[in-house]
Amino acid sequence: MKKFRKIKVGGEVIEAEVCDTAFKRARGLMFRKNPPPLFFIFKEPTRQPIHSFFCKQFKAIWLSDGKIIDEKIVKPFKISIVSKGKFTELIEIPL
Repeated sequence: MKKFRKIKVGGEVIEAEVCDTAFKRARGLMFRKNPPPLFFIFKEPTRQPIHSFFCKQFKAIWLSDGKIIDEKIVKPFKISIVSKGKFTELIEIPL
Protein backbone atom coordinates (compact mmCIF):
# COMPACT_ATOMS: atom_id res chain seq x y z
CA MET A 1 0.00 0.00 0.00
CA LYS A 2 1.35 3.41 -0.96
CA LYS A 3 1.85 6.02 1.75
CA PHE A 4 1.57 9.70 0.95
CA ARG A 5 2.71 12.69 2.96
CA LYS A 6 2.08 16.42 2.60
CA ILE A 7 5.31 18.43 2.82
CA LYS A 8 5.46 22.21 3.01
CA VAL A 9 8.29 23.53 0.84
CA GLY A 10 8.56 27.29 0.72
CA GLY A 11 4.97 28.49 0.30
CA GLU A 12 3.86 25.35 -1.52
CA VAL A 13 2.42 22.11 -0.13
CA ILE A 14 3.51 18.98 -2.03
CA GLU A 15 1.78 15.62 -1.63
CA ALA A 16 4.43 12.97 -2.21
CA GLU A 17 4.65 9.20 -2.07
CA VAL A 18 6.89 8.09 0.80
CA CYS A 19 9.71 5.80 -0.34
CA ASP A 20 10.13 3.77 2.82
CA THR A 21 11.30 0.38 1.55
CA ALA A 22 14.63 -0.61 -0.01
CA PHE A 23 12.90 -1.38 -3.32
CA LYS A 24 11.06 1.96 -3.46
CA ARG A 25 14.25 3.84 -2.57
CA ALA A 26 16.30 2.01 -5.21
CA ARG A 27 13.65 2.41 -7.93
CA GLY A 28 12.83 6.07 -7.33
CA LEU A 29 11.51 7.58 -10.56
CA MET A 30 13.10 4.99 -12.86
CA PHE A 31 10.87 3.37 -15.51
CA ARG A 32 7.72 5.22 -14.36
CA LYS A 33 5.41 6.89 -16.88
CA ASN A 34 3.36 9.24 -14.68
CA PRO A 35 4.80 9.06 -11.16
CA PRO A 36 3.76 11.25 -8.25
CA PRO A 37 6.40 13.30 -6.42
CA LEU A 38 8.55 11.04 -4.22
CA PHE A 39 9.72 11.69 -0.64
CA PHE A 40 12.83 10.05 0.83
CA ILE A 41 13.85 10.22 4.50
CA PHE A 42 17.42 9.54 5.69
CA LYS A 43 18.25 8.59 9.30
CA GLU A 44 21.50 10.56 9.38
CA PRO A 45 22.47 13.77 7.57
CA THR A 46 24.14 12.78 4.29
CA ARG A 47 25.43 14.09 0.97
CA GLN A 48 24.56 10.85 -0.83
CA PRO A 49 24.49 11.50 -4.59
CA ILE A 50 21.49 10.61 -6.74
CA HIS A 51 21.36 9.67 -10.43
CA SER A 52 18.83 10.10 -13.21
CA PHE A 53 19.29 6.95 -15.29
CA PHE A 54 16.03 5.82 -16.93
CA CYS A 55 14.18 8.87 -15.54
CA LYS A 56 12.47 11.78 -17.20
CA GLN A 57 13.53 15.27 -16.17
CA PHE A 58 12.66 16.07 -12.53
CA LYS A 59 13.21 18.65 -9.83
CA ALA A 60 15.18 17.53 -6.76
CA ILE A 61 14.77 19.39 -3.48
CA TRP A 62 17.12 18.51 -0.61
CA LEU A 63 15.94 19.42 2.90
CA SER A 64 17.33 19.41 6.43
CA ASP A 65 15.00 20.06 9.37
CA GLY A 66 12.36 21.28 6.91
CA LYS A 67 14.66 23.92 5.40
CA ILE A 68 15.75 23.82 1.76
CA ILE A 69 19.46 22.99 1.41
CA ASP A 70 19.52 22.86 -2.39
CA GLU A 71 17.23 22.39 -5.39
CA LYS A 72 18.06 21.51 -8.97
CA ILE A 73 16.39 20.60 -12.24
CA VAL A 74 17.84 17.17 -13.06
CA LYS A 75 18.12 16.11 -16.68
CA PRO A 76 17.93 12.42 -17.73
CA PHE A 77 20.95 10.09 -17.64
CA LYS A 78 23.20 12.02 -15.24
CA ILE A 79 25.63 9.86 -13.28
CA SER A 80 25.93 11.83 -10.05
CA ILE A 81 23.90 14.75 -8.74
CA VAL A 82 25.01 16.09 -5.37
CA SER A 83 23.44 18.68 -3.07
CA LYS A 84 25.33 21.72 -1.76
CA GLY A 85 25.17 20.44 1.82
CA LYS A 86 24.09 17.58 4.05
CA PHE A 87 20.40 16.70 4.03
CA THR A 88 17.94 14.40 5.80
CA GLU A 89 15.08 14.50 3.28
CA LEU A 90 14.82 14.52 -0.49
CA ILE A 91 11.84 15.26 -2.72
CA GLU A 92 11.86 14.29 -6.40
CA ILE A 93 9.17 16.01 -8.46
CA PRO A 94 8.61 14.84 -12.07
CA LEU A 95 8.38 17.71 -14.56
